[in-house]
Amino acid sequence: MTSVPTPIPSRTQFVLEEIKRRILTGQLRPGQALVETDLAAQFGVSKTPVREALKTLAGTGLVVMNQYKGVTVRMVDADMAREVYDVRLLLEPEALRRTVRRKASLDAARDALRAADTAADTAQRSLANREFHRALYAPCGNPLLGKMLDEVRDQAALVSAVAWAADPSWEREAAEHREILELALAGDAQGASRALRDHIASFVRRAFPEAREEESEQPS
Repeated sequence: MTSVPTPIPSRTQFVLEEIKRRILTGQLRPGQALVETDLAAQFGVSKTPVREALKTLAGTGLVVMNQYKGVTVRMVDADMAREVYDVRLLLEPEALRRTVRRKASLDAARDALRAADTAADTAQRSLANREFHRALYAPCGNPLLGKMLDEVRDQAALVSAVAWAADPSWEREAAEHREILELALAGDAQGASRALRDHIASFVRRAFPEAREEESEQPS
């Protein structure tokens, strides 16, 4: 019998989403301490939903729990970025290839791209970028493949947030997104997959030059 996941209480879900939003938009920086009492006071809740939210975020890799240092936002370095982007390089282009071959709807990707272009600030643009990538792989027809990519989605967004804070590259990436979507809409599964792989690989090379040697060892 398949077990049914226990639903997260609404207060915990609210705290979880708000902490995640602050991390992924740079309001909470890598290495910053997350103190339960402070967060509980900010959100007007008890410490219990905060504690449960932080446990969930630790499971997704956004925060680190240490018995001596407490809870902190996960630090981002070249090793972490390479690990996350290696997974994306292996799985995401294949997922997009399957999406295109299935002739699945890409309306959500088009909407996300439009939202990124009209975003009022970097926070909105970052979240729209995140939705764009998910809209490419989610309709791939393999729920397990989509779930595996969802599991690194938050960590990938954290890497991006750190990189963009140091060197904003929105316009270049927006152009690459448009190319990927155009190829996908034209039914060119291989071309879209190749363009997506180049997009992912070039981002981590630009953002973390020290990861270039390892990434270049990937098969072409």
